[in-house]
Amino acid sequence: MLADLTNNPPPPPSPMRTAVRRFKIYAPLVVLLAVVLAVVQLVRPMPEPKLTMTAKSSYTFDGGNPVLPWPKEGQAYMAAAGLGTVGSFGEQKPVAIGSVAKTMTAYVILKNHPLKKGEKKGPMIDIDQTAVDDGAKSSEGESTVGTLKAGDKISEYDALAAIMIPSANNVARLLARWDSGGDQDAFVKKMNEAAKELGMANTTYTDPSGLDATTVSTAEDQVKLGLKVVEMPELIAITKLPEWTDQYGKKWRNYNTLIPGNGALGIKTGSTTKAGGNLLFAAEKQVGETRQLIVGAVLGQYGVPILDTAIAASKQVMLATQKMLVNAPVVKKGDVVGYVDDGLGGHTPVVATADVEAVGWPSLTVNVKLSAGDGKLPQTAKAGTEIGVLTVGEGASQVKVPVALQSDLAAPGIGSKLTRVG
Repeated sequence: MLADLTNNPPPPPSPMRTAVRRFKIYAPLVVLLAVVLAVVQLVRPMPEPKLTMTAKSSYTFDGGNPVLPWPKEGQAYMAAAGLGTVGSFGEQKPVAIGSVAKTMTAYVILKNHPLKKGEKKGPMIDIDQTAVDDGAKSSEGESTVGTLKAGDKISEYDALAAIMIPSANNVARLLARWDSGGDQDAFVKKMNEAAKELGMANTTYTDPSGLDATTVSTAEDQVKLGLKVVEMPELIAITKLPEWTDQYGKKWRNYNTLIPGNGALGIKTGSTTKAGGNLLFAAEKQVGETRQLIVGAVLGQYGVPILDTAIAASKQVMLATQKMLVNAPVVKKGDVVGYVDDGLGGHTPVVATADVEAVGWPSLTVNVKLSAGDGKLPQTAKAGTEIGVLTVGEGASQVKVPVALQSDLAAPGIGSKLTRVG
Protein backbone atom coordinates (compact mmCIF):
# COMPACT_ATOMS: atom_id res chain seq x y z
CA MET A 1 0.00 0.00 0.00
CA LEU A 2 2.86 2.35 0.85
CA ALA A 3 4.35 1.55 -2.49
CA ASP A 4 1.02 2.42 -4.13
CA LEU A 5 0.75 5.74 -2.29
CA THR A 6 4.32 6.77 -2.95
CA ASN A 7 4.56 5.09 -6.30
CA ASN A 8 7.70 3.41 -4.83
CA PRO A 9 8.05 -0.34 -5.11
CA PRO A 10 8.61 -2.31 -1.78
CA PRO A 11 12.18 -3.09 -0.95
CA PRO A 12 13.24 -6.45 -2.18
CA PRO A 13 13.24 -9.20 0.55
CA SER A 14 16.57 -10.12 2.13
CA PRO A 15 17.73 -12.44 4.93
CA MET A 16 18.53 -9.47 7.16
CA ARG A 17 15.12 -7.89 6.74
CA THR A 18 13.44 -11.25 7.37
CA ALA A 19 15.47 -11.80 10.53
CA VAL A 20 14.70 -8.31 11.86
CA ARG A 21 11.02 -8.76 11.18
CA ARG A 22 10.97 -12.13 13.00
CA PHE A 23 12.91 -10.71 15.93
CA LYS A 24 10.39 -7.91 16.33
CA ILE A 25 7.58 -10.47 16.32
CA TYR A 26 9.09 -13.15 18.64
CA ALA A 27 11.32 -11.18 21.01
CA PRO A 28 8.45 -9.90 23.15
CA LEU A 29 7.10 -13.46 23.42
CA VAL A 30 10.50 -14.81 24.49
CA VAL A 31 10.86 -12.06 27.09
CA LEU A 32 7.39 -12.77 28.39
CA LEU A 33 8.10 -16.50 28.68
CA ALA A 34 11.40 -15.78 30.46
CA VAL A 35 9.66 -13.54 32.95
CA VAL A 36 6.97 -16.17 33.60
CA LEU A 37 9.60 -18.89 34.03
CA ALA A 38 11.63 -16.73 36.42
CA VAL A 39 8.56 -16.00 38.53
CA VAL A 40 7.66 -19.70 38.64
CA GLN A 41 11.22 -20.63 39.64
CA LEU A 42 11.27 -18.00 42.39
CA VAL A 43 7.89 -18.78 43.93
CA ARG A 44 7.65 -22.58 43.68
CA PRO A 45 8.37 -24.52 46.90
CA MET A 46 11.97 -25.14 47.86
CA PRO A 47 13.20 -28.76 48.04
CA GLU A 48 13.45 -30.23 51.53
CA PRO A 49 17.03 -30.13 52.87
CA LYS A 50 18.63 -33.54 53.43
CA LEU A 51 21.27 -34.70 55.87
CA THR A 52 24.03 -36.76 54.25
CA MET A 53 26.70 -38.65 56.19
CA THR A 54 30.34 -38.47 55.14
CA ALA A 55 31.76 -40.34 58.15
CA LYS A 56 32.36 -44.09 57.83
CA SER A 57 29.16 -46.10 58.19
CA SER A 58 30.75 -48.69 60.49
CA TYR A 59 33.58 -49.25 62.94
CA THR A 60 35.45 -52.54 63.52
CA PHE A 61 37.26 -53.24 66.79
CA ASP A 62 40.86 -54.41 66.53
CA GLY A 63 41.72 -58.00 67.37
CA GLY A 64 40.64 -61.54 66.61
CA ASN A 65 37.39 -63.33 67.32
CA PRO A 66 36.63 -63.78 71.04
CA VAL A 67 37.28 -67.13 72.71
CA LEU A 68 35.07 -67.92 75.70
CA PRO A 69 35.54 -70.59 78.43
CA TRP A 70 32.65 -72.80 77.38
CA PRO A 71 31.36 -75.74 79.49
CA LYS A 72 32.53 -79.26 78.68
CA GLU A 73 29.07 -80.57 77.78
CA GLY A 74 25.61 -79.46 76.74
CA GLN A 75 25.10 -76.21 74.87
CA ALA A 76 25.60 -72.52 75.53
CA TYR A 77 25.04 -69.15 73.90
CA MET A 78 26.20 -65.62 74.66
CA ALA A 79 24.99 -62.28 73.29
CA ALA A 80 25.16 -58.58 74.08
CA ALA A 81 22.09 -56.37 73.82
CA GLY A 82 22.31 -54.22 70.71
CA LEU A 83 25.60 -55.79 69.59
CA GLY A 84 24.69 -59.33 68.63
CA THR A 85 26.09 -62.79 69.24
CA VAL A 86 29.37 -63.10 71.15
CA GLY A 87 29.65 -66.85 70.60
CA SER A 88 27.99 -70.25 70.96
CA PHE A 89 28.90 -73.76 72.07
CA GLY A 90 27.45 -77.17 71.23
CA GLU A 91 24.67 -78.19 68.89
CA GLN A 92 21.67 -75.90 69.27
CA LYS A 93 19.09 -78.68 69.38
CA PRO A 94 15.88 -78.68 71.45
CA VAL A 95 16.38 -80.10 74.94
CA ALA A 96 14.40 -80.06 78.18
CA ILE A 97 15.00 -76.79 80.06
CA GLY A 98 13.21 -77.31 83.38
CA SER A 99 12.14 -74.19 85.25
CA VAL A 100 13.94 -71.90 82.83
CA ALA A 101 10.53 -72.15 81.08
CA LYS A 102 9.09 -69.88 83.78
CA THR A 103 10.90 -67.00 82.09
CA MET A 104 8.38 -67.20 79.26
CA THR A 105 5.54 -67.51 81.77
CA ALA A 106 6.65 -64.26 83.40
CA TYR A 107 7.18 -62.60 80.01
CA VAL A 108 3.66 -63.45 78.79
CA ILE A 109 2.09 -62.37 82.09
CA LEU A 110 3.80 -58.98 81.98
CA LYS A 111 2.99 -58.49 78.30
CA ASN A 112 -0.69 -59.16 79.02
CA HIS A 113 -0.79 -57.49 82.44
CA PRO A 114 1.93 -54.82 82.62
CA LEU A 115 2.60 -53.34 86.02
CA LYS A 116 1.51 -49.72 85.79
CA LYS A 117 3.94 -46.95 86.66
CA GLY A 118 3.73 -46.21 90.36
CA GLU A 119 1.82 -49.44 90.95
CA LYS A 120 4.31 -51.48 92.95
CA LYS A 121 2.40 -54.73 93.38
CA GLY A 122 -0.13 -54.73 90.53
CA PRO A 123 -3.52 -56.47 90.54
CA MET A 124 -4.48 -58.99 93.20
CA ILE A 125 -5.00 -62.63 92.18
CA ASP A 126 -7.36 -65.03 93.95
CA ILE A 127 -5.56 -68.04 95.41
CA ASP A 128 -7.59 -71.14 94.57
CA GLN A 129 -7.54 -74.53 96.27
CA THR A 130 -5.61 -76.03 93.36
CA ALA A 131 -2.66 -73.70 94.05
CA VAL A 132 -2.74 -74.72 97.71
CA ASP A 133 -2.91 -78.43 96.88
CA ASP A 134 -0.10 -78.06 94.34
CA GLY A 135 1.96 -76.37 97.04
CA ALA A 136 2.10 -79.68 98.90
CA LYS A 137 3.84 -81.33 95.96
CA SER A 138 7.22 -80.27 97.34
CA SER A 139 7.18 -83.71 98.97
CA GLU A 140 7.20 -85.14 95.44
CA GLY A 141 10.27 -83.14 94.45
CA GLU A 142 8.52 -80.13 92.91
CA SER A 143 9.62 -76.58 93.66
CA THR A 144 6.63 -74.87 95.26
CA VAL A 145 5.61 -72.10 97.64
CA GLY A 146 3.64 -73.95 100.31
CA THR A 147 2.48 -70.99 102.37
CA LEU A 148 -0.48 -70.05 100.16
CA LYS A 149 -3.99 -70.17 101.64
CA ALA A 150 -7.16 -70.71 99.67
CA GLY A 151 -9.38 -67.64 99.61
CA ASP A 152 -6.46 -65.26 100.11
CA LYS A 153 -5.06 -63.07 97.38
CA ILE A 154 -1.53 -62.69 96.02
CA SER A 155 -0.32 -59.68 94.05
CA GLU A 156 0.95 -60.06 90.51
CA TYR A 157 4.36 -58.82 91.71
CA ASP A 158 4.58 -61.46 94.44
CA ALA A 159 3.37 -64.16 92.08
CA LEU A 160 6.12 -63.26 89.61
CA ALA A 161 8.67 -63.24 92.42
CA ALA A 162 7.43 -66.67 93.54
CA ILE A 163 8.08 -68.22 90.12
CA MET A 164 11.36 -66.43 89.38
CA ILE A 165 13.08 -66.77 92.76
CA PRO A 166 11.99 -69.99 94.58
CA SER A 167 10.69 -71.30 91.22
CA ALA A 168 7.21 -72.15 92.47
CA ASN A 169 5.47 -74.54 90.08
CA ASN A 170 2.13 -74.11 91.84
CA VAL A 171 2.22 -70.33 91.36
CA ALA A 172 3.25 -70.68 87.70
CA ARG A 173 0.14 -72.77 87.12
CA LEU A 174 -1.95 -70.29 89.14
CA LEU A 175 -0.76 -67.41 86.95
CA ALA A 176 -1.60 -69.41 83.83
CA ARG A 177 -5.16 -70.01 85.05
CA TRP A 178 -5.57 -66.36 86.10
CA ASP A 179 -4.44 -65.03 82.73
CA SER A 180 -6.54 -67.39 80.61
CA GLY A 181 -9.79 -67.73 82.51
CA GLY A 182 -8.87 -71.01 84.15
CA ASP A 183 -7.66 -72.63 80.94
CA GLN A 184 -4.01 -73.57 81.44
CA ASP A 185 -3.74 -75.00 77.92
CA ALA A 186 -4.84 -71.65 76.49
CA PHE A 187 -2.00 -69.98 78.37
CA VAL A 188 0.52 -72.50 77.04
CA LYS A 189 -0.70 -71.62 73.56
CA LYS A 190 0.11 -67.97 74.31
CA MET A 191 3.61 -69.02 75.40
CA ASN A 192 4.20 -70.74 72.08
CA GLU A 193 2.79 -67.80 70.14
CA ALA A 194 5.17 -65.46 71.97
CA ALA A 195 8.08 -67.81 71.20
CA LYS A 196 7.18 -67.70 67.52
CA GLU A 197 7.04 -63.89 67.57
CA LEU A 198 10.54 -63.77 69.09
CA GLY A 199 11.96 -66.10 66.44
CA MET A 200 12.43 -69.00 68.87
CA ALA A 201 12.10 -71.60 66.12
CA ASN A 202 13.41 -74.55 68.17
CA THR A 203 11.23 -74.01 71.24
CA THR A 204 8.05 -75.79 72.33
CA TYR A 205 6.25 -75.14 75.62
CA THR A 206 3.86 -77.78 76.95
CA ASP A 207 3.39 -76.41 80.49
CA PRO A 208 3.89 -73.09 82.31
CA SER A 209 6.32 -74.43 84.92
CA GLY A 210 8.83 -76.40 82.86
CA LEU A 211 8.28 -79.55 84.89
CA ASP A 212 7.29 -81.45 81.74
CA ALA A 213 10.28 -82.86 79.87
CA THR A 214 8.36 -82.10 76.67
CA THR A 215 8.94 -78.37 77.24
CA VAL A 216 12.09 -77.96 75.16
CA SER A 217 14.28 -75.19 73.80
CA THR A 218 17.85 -74.26 72.90
CA ALA A 219 20.39 -71.96 74.51
CA GLU A 220 20.14 -69.66 71.48
CA ASP A 221 16.36 -69.41 71.72
CA GLN A 222 16.45 -68.72 75.44
CA VAL A 223 18.93 -65.89 74.87
CA LYS A 224 16.48 -64.38 72.37
CA LEU A 225 13.91 -64.35 75.17
CA GLY A 226 16.44 -63.06 77.67
CA LEU A 227 17.26 -60.08 75.45
CA LYS A 228 13.59 -59.10 75.69
CA VAL A 229 13.43 -59.70 79.42
CA VAL A 230 16.28 -57.27 80.12
CA GLU A 231 14.09 -54.61 78.51
CA MET A 232 11.53 -55.21 81.30
CA PRO A 233 12.90 -53.34 84.33
CA GLU A 234 10.00 -54.51 86.52
CA LEU A 235 10.99 -58.15 85.90
CA ILE A 236 14.75 -57.62 86.23
CA ALA A 237 14.09 -55.85 89.54
CA ILE A 238 12.73 -59.21 90.72
CA THR A 239 15.25 -61.61 89.17
CA LYS A 240 18.25 -59.78 90.65
CA LEU A 241 16.96 -60.14 94.23
CA PRO A 242 18.98 -62.57 96.41
CA GLU A 243 15.79 -63.41 98.28
CA TRP A 244 12.08 -62.63 98.39
CA THR A 245 9.71 -62.44 101.37
CA ASP A 246 6.20 -63.68 100.69
CA GLN A 247 3.01 -62.07 102.03
CA TYR A 248 3.09 -64.35 105.08
CA GLY A 249 6.58 -63.24 106.08
CA LYS A 250 8.52 -66.30 104.93
CA LYS A 251 11.80 -65.66 103.10
CA TRP A 252 12.71 -67.61 99.97
CA ARG A 253 16.22 -67.61 98.53
CA ASN A 254 17.15 -67.18 94.90
CA TYR A 255 18.68 -70.40 93.57
CA ASN A 256 20.80 -68.33 91.16
CA THR A 257 23.91 -67.80 93.28
CA LEU A 258 25.46 -65.50 90.66
CA ILE A 259 23.47 -62.87 92.59
CA PRO A 260 24.62 -60.58 94.02
CA GLY A 261 27.95 -59.51 92.57
CA ASN A 262 29.76 -59.00 89.27
CA GLY A 263 26.83 -57.05 87.83
CA ALA A 264 24.63 -60.18 87.70
CA LEU A 265 20.91 -59.52 87.08
CA GLY A 266 19.31 -62.96 87.27
CA ILE A 267 17.30 -64.40 85.21
CA LYS A 268 16.20 -68.04 85.82
CA THR A 269 17.52 -71.39 86.93
CA GLY A 270 16.11 -74.77 85.94
CA SER A 271 17.05 -78.30 86.89
CA THR A 272 15.50 -81.75 86.62
CA THR A 273 16.91 -85.22 86.26
CA LYS A 274 15.97 -85.17 82.58
CA ALA A 275 17.07 -81.59 81.80
CA GLY A 276 20.19 -81.48 83.96
CA GLY A 277 21.32 -78.09 85.26
CA ASN A 278 20.32 -75.01 83.27
CA LEU A 279 20.62 -71.27 83.63
CA LEU A 280 19.45 -68.27 81.64
CA PHE A 281 21.41 -65.32 82.98
CA ALA A 282 21.97 -61.62 82.42
CA ALA A 283 24.54 -59.14 83.65
CA GLU A 284 25.59 -55.55 83.13
CA LYS A 285 28.86 -53.66 82.83
CA GLN A 286 29.54 -49.96 82.67
CA VAL A 287 31.71 -49.35 79.61
CA GLY A 288 32.60 -45.70 79.24
CA GLU A 289 29.30 -43.84 79.32
CA THR A 290 27.29 -46.93 78.35
CA ARG A 291 25.55 -49.49 80.57
CA GLN A 292 26.04 -52.64 78.52
CA LEU A 293 23.72 -55.61 79.03
CA ILE A 294 24.74 -59.17 78.24
CA VAL A 295 22.58 -62.30 78.18
CA GLY A 296 23.68 -65.93 78.14
CA ALA A 297 22.33 -69.45 78.57
CA VAL A 298 23.95 -72.72 79.60
CA LEU A 299 21.89 -75.90 79.21
CA GLY A 300 22.35 -79.62 79.81
CA GLN A 301 24.89 -79.74 82.68
CA TYR A 302 25.01 -83.10 84.47
CA GLY A 303 28.00 -82.70 86.78
CA VAL A 304 27.01 -83.17 90.42
CA PRO A 305 25.35 -81.08 91.75
CA ILE A 306 23.75 -80.28 88.40
CA LEU A 307 22.52 -76.75 89.14
CA ASP A 308 25.78 -75.65 90.75
CA THR A 309 27.62 -76.98 87.71
CA ALA A 310 25.43 -74.90 85.38
CA ILE A 311 25.89 -71.79 87.52
CA ALA A 312 29.67 -72.23 87.70
CA ALA A 313 29.90 -72.66 83.92
CA SER A 314 27.69 -69.62 83.38
CA LYS A 315 29.82 -67.51 85.70
CA GLN A 316 32.96 -68.23 83.70
CA VAL A 317 31.28 -67.26 80.43
CA MET A 318 29.72 -64.16 81.99
CA LEU A 319 32.97 -62.87 83.51
CA ALA A 320 34.93 -63.50 80.31
CA THR A 321 32.35 -61.61 78.25
CA GLN A 322 32.34 -58.68 80.65
CA LYS A 323 36.13 -58.56 80.54
CA MET A 324 36.33 -58.39 76.75
CA LEU A 325 33.84 -55.51 76.49
CA VAL A 326 35.71 -52.30 75.72
CA ASN A 327 35.03 -48.84 74.33
CA ALA A 328 36.90 -47.24 71.44
CA PRO A 329 36.85 -43.70 69.96
CA VAL A 330 34.98 -43.49 66.64
CA VAL A 331 34.57 -39.74 66.14
CA LYS A 332 36.12 -36.78 67.96
CA LYS A 333 34.37 -33.57 68.93
CA GLY A 334 34.45 -31.13 66.01
CA ASP A 335 34.96 -33.77 63.32
CA VAL A 336 32.90 -33.22 60.17
CA VAL A 337 30.52 -36.18 59.89
CA GLY A 338 28.22 -35.01 57.09
CA TYR A 339 26.50 -32.04 55.48
CA VAL A 340 23.12 -30.48 54.89
CA ASP A 341 22.21 -30.60 51.19
CA ASP A 342 19.77 -27.77 50.36
CA GLY A 343 18.73 -29.54 47.16
CA LEU A 344 20.14 -26.79 44.95
CA GLY A 345 23.81 -27.61 45.18
CA GLY A 346 24.54 -26.01 48.55
CA HIS A 347 26.36 -28.16 51.13
CA THR A 348 26.76 -26.99 54.75
CA PRO A 349 29.04 -29.21 56.90
CA VAL A 350 27.85 -30.65 60.23
CA VAL A 351 30.16 -31.65 63.08
CA ALA A 352 29.97 -33.91 66.15
CA THR A 353 29.35 -31.91 69.33
CA ALA A 354 31.19 -34.42 71.54
CA ASP A 355 33.52 -37.40 71.35
CA VAL A 356 31.75 -40.57 70.19
CA GLU A 357 32.78 -43.98 71.50
CA ALA A 358 31.61 -47.42 70.42
CA VAL A 359 31.17 -50.39 72.76
CA GLY A 360 32.12 -53.88 71.64
CA TRP A 361 34.74 -56.60 71.60
CA PRO A 362 37.65 -57.54 69.30
CA SER A 363 36.59 -58.14 65.67
CA LEU A 364 33.07 -56.76 66.21
CA THR A 365 31.71 -54.29 63.64
CA VAL A 366 29.16 -51.70 64.77
CA ASN A 367 27.05 -49.44 62.58
CA VAL A 368 27.30 -45.64 62.49
CA LYS A 369 24.22 -43.64 61.40
CA LEU A 370 23.36 -39.97 60.93
CA SER A 371 19.76 -38.78 61.17
CA ALA A 372 17.81 -35.54 61.58
CA GLY A 373 16.90 -34.89 65.20
CA ASP A 374 13.21 -34.01 64.80
CA GLY A 375 12.82 -35.49 61.35
CA LYS A 376 12.74 -32.14 59.52
CA LEU A 377 15.71 -29.88 58.73
CA PRO A 378 15.47 -26.07 58.69
CA GLN A 379 15.97 -23.98 55.53
CA THR A 380 18.18 -21.53 57.46
CA ALA A 381 20.00 -21.70 60.79
CA LYS A 382 23.00 -20.25 62.59
CA ALA A 383 26.34 -22.01 62.99
CA GLY A 384 26.28 -24.24 66.06
CA THR A 385 22.61 -25.14 65.73
CA GLU A 386 22.02 -28.82 66.57
CA ILE A 387 20.13 -30.37 63.67
CA GLY A 388 20.75 -34.11 63.92
CA VAL A 389 22.09 -37.10 65.82
CA LEU A 390 25.05 -39.39 65.19
CA THR A 391 24.29 -42.89 66.47
CA VAL A 392 26.81 -45.66 67.05
CA GLY A 393 25.58 -49.19 67.78
CA GLU A 394 22.11 -50.49 68.53
CA GLY A 395 19.83 -51.02 71.51
CA ALA A 396 21.37 -50.97 74.98
CA SER A 397 24.88 -50.36 73.63
CA GLN A 398 23.77 -47.41 71.53
CA VAL A 399 25.68 -44.13 71.86
CA LYS A 400 24.04 -40.94 70.56
CA VAL A 401 25.70 -37.54 70.08
CA PRO A 402 24.08 -34.40 68.60
CA VAL A 403 25.57 -32.90 65.44
CA ALA A 404 25.60 -29.16 64.72
CA LEU A 405 26.16 -26.83 61.79
CA GLN A 406 29.80 -25.89 61.29
CA SER A 407 28.75 -22.65 59.55
CA ASP A 408 25.54 -20.74 58.87
CA LEU A 409 22.93 -22.58 56.87
CA ALA A 410 21.77 -19.99 54.34
CA ALA A 411 18.79 -20.08 52.03
CA PRO A 412 19.62 -20.68 48.37
CA GLY A 413 20.30 -17.48 46.39
CA ILE A 414 18.26 -16.12 43.47
CA GLY A 415 20.76 -17.56 40.99
CA SER A 416 20.35 -21.07 42.42
CA LYS A 417 16.57 -20.75 42.41
CA LEU A 418 16.49 -19.54 38.79
CA THR A 419 18.79 -22.25 37.46
CA ARG A 420 17.45 -25.25 39.39
CA VAL A 421 16.19 -28.20 37.41
CA GLY A 422 13.55 -30.65 38.56
